[in-house]
Amino acid sequence: MHKLEQLLARIEPTDRNWEAKAWERLRSQIRPRGSLGELETIAARLAGIERRLSFDFGKKLIFTMAGDHGVAHEGVSAYPQEVTPQMVYSFVQGWASINVLARYVGAEVRVVDCGVASDLPADWPILHRKIGKGTSSFTEGPAMSREDAVSGLLLGAELIEKAYVVEGYQLVGTGDMGIANSTPSTAIVAVLSGKPVAQLAGRGTGIDDATLERKIAVIEKGLAVNQPDPNDPLDILSKVGGFEIAALAGALLGAAAAKSPLICDGFIATAGAMIACHLAPAAKDYLFLSHRSQEIGHATMVELLGLEPILDLKMRLGEGTGSVLAMTIVEAAAKVLMEIKTFEEAGVTDTGH
Repeated sequence: MHKLEQLLARIEPTDRNWEAKAWERLRSQIRPRGSLGELETIAARLAGIERRLSFDFGKKLIFTMAGDHGVAHEGVSAYPQEVTPQMVYSFVQGWASINVLARYVGAEVRVVDCGVASDLPADWPILHRKIGKGTSSFTEGPAMSREDAVSGLLLGAELIEKAYVVEGYQLVGTGDMGIANSTPSTAIVAVLSGKPVAQLAGRGTGIDDATLERKIAVIEKGLAVNQPDPNDPLDILSKVGGFEIAALAGALLGAAAAKSPLICDGFIATAGAMIACHLAPAAKDYLFLSHRSQEIGHATMVELLGLEPILDLKMRLGEGTGSVLAMTIVEAAAKVLMEIKTFEEAGVTDTGH
């Protein structure tokens, strides 16, 4: 806990003065004021994060956090747990969705084994940082110990902070891989929102009506058995979360500690971000929601966070696919801020339009 407390103590709000300077410049540019909409909001937020007006995002990285869930054995997914290592193999081979999209935008992908249930080959070019071989089923007790939850948080923070501070990456995003991980994510948003599980549970990998009913019942049982405290994010994470969700939460804490932006993917990554924002409210200043997920519970997450997702492409894949696509928009916002001339710089009369 001591290391986590030290990490949380280092997280400060972004610089509102630099954000104000960015807005001043944006409003002085040779175009109708407000005409670039959310690009302007993103640009101003970036200035507050970076504490400057000029920044480059050429070196980009996606962390895809992988982990398994004991609750998968309750029959809540359309796919068996064996698919998790198979998908990790596809990432290694470079033929999965995240690989294709990352190549398109010029981002590197790193896969992290946070808690896959099977032993992955040591020679696979991934980060072997397994906390445990999958979580326990939360229908019978906590998914993990509080100590393991902290380990996951510190793992995610360490990876992201190292990427920014030591390796010189300029823009980092997160994604996930883990069969049944929409189930713990739904449990997390149910605890934090107080809404009925039936209003939040979606079809994940495309489950049928009967499986959806079973998924709802499983989550309700898990919440009844564990009684997670909505005011204690570590309690929620340990009782109904996942190893990769812990790392995704830690990723935002690490980015905030490094005073750098973090783009998070959809439903599962946002569940992690919510845990992080409850541990350190100022961490939200550094968070960008990449897209509006088709998972039904994501709308509640967005509402609770009060942030506008960058894209809405009706996606629900995970892996970091939303994050990598949103990187192009974040980069564009950075260009908008400094490369569009102001009226004064261009020698053009400002008519106040």
